[in-house]
Amino acid sequence: MRQMGRRLPAEWEPQSGVQLTWPHADSDWKYCLDDITQTFICLTRAIARFEPVLIVMPDEEHVSRFGGLLPDRNIVFAVCPSDDTWARDHGFICVESVNDDGTFALLDFHFNGWGEKFAAERDNAINARLFSAGAFNGFYENSGDFVLEGGSIESDGKGTIFTTSGCLLAPHRNEPLGKLEIERELMNRLGAKRVVWLDHGSLIGDDTDGHIDTIVRLAPDDTLVYVGCDDAADPQYKDFLALEGQLQSLRTMEGEPYRLLRLPMPDAIVEDRERLPATYANFLIINGAVICPTYGQQAKDRQALDTIQIAFPDREVIPIDARTIIRQHGSVHCLTMQFPAGVLR
Repeated sequence: MRQMGRRLPAEWEPQSGVQLTWPHADSDWKYCLDDITQTFICLTRAIARFEPVLIVMPDEEHVSRFGGLLPDRNIVFAVCPSDDTWARDHGFICVESVNDDGTFALLDFHFNGWGEKFAAERDNAINARLFSAGAFNGFYENSGDFVLEGGSIESDGKGTIFTTSGCLLAPHRNEPLGKLEIERELMNRLGAKRVVWLDHGSLIGDDTDGHIDTIVRLAPDDTLVYVGCDDAADPQYKDFLALEGQLQSLRTMEGEPYRLLRLPMPDAIVEDRERLPATYANFLIINGAVICPTYGQQAKDRQALDTIQIAFPDREVIPIDARTIIRQHGSVHCLTMQFPAGVLR
């Protein structure tokens, strides 16, 4: 049964800040550490124009080294050991307790490296350390009995949660739970009224088993911003055509079709003969702006930015070069976790 009085806010609602977990030599970024550090500096500067940035550094030496390269305002440092940088998946998922004067439950789900693919013990401990250090308002809820990554769900703020069957039903997450059991968990823990499962659109090279934030994003006014594929020779073509058909068949809780805005598929980006999961859907919504990944593909970058501007007409659209981020199989949204207004101290 759905837990009454809970609501997972939409990302475009007012925020108190965004978390970044900084790269370091003991992470998978060692081979391109200077490049990804410059990307993080650019990303931090863009976010800090609009709201605070909580930066999780691995040690005090990193705070001293990089603090002077970052803005003088809207920066909060915390020191925690970390395995990697994907704050979207190890950060708190914050649920509004609407029957308790708008306070928030900070849900600390288990992060196990996307189904035990990668080391995650230090990342999985970050939330508890930050909460103990007094970084947040709200109450801590240990949800470590359930594996859930922030990139695997999208909320419209009205009770609908979108997710993918490829990810949430993947091995080594919540076995032996099946689809109905997982749906009940989402409804209970997040206060959802319904769960919409998408069955298509997994990107080649994606380590997450198909996070929804790489293919379909929710936007105001019952809008779905999604990735399409026009190249019939692309191995992903049929799968993304099926995704488009599924989206066209969906209806809101009021029985109306969704407004659909189609993003282009970036041209293939290959490293070491491996296609990387580049996507324009992995944008970050913040107060007053949307930060969008770009890939050095002028025409498609422009098309994506213009489409996202249509979805968010009252916000500034800010491009961030994501060609280094994608080398580790993620993009802008994957690196970040936003906190609703009132959560970050």
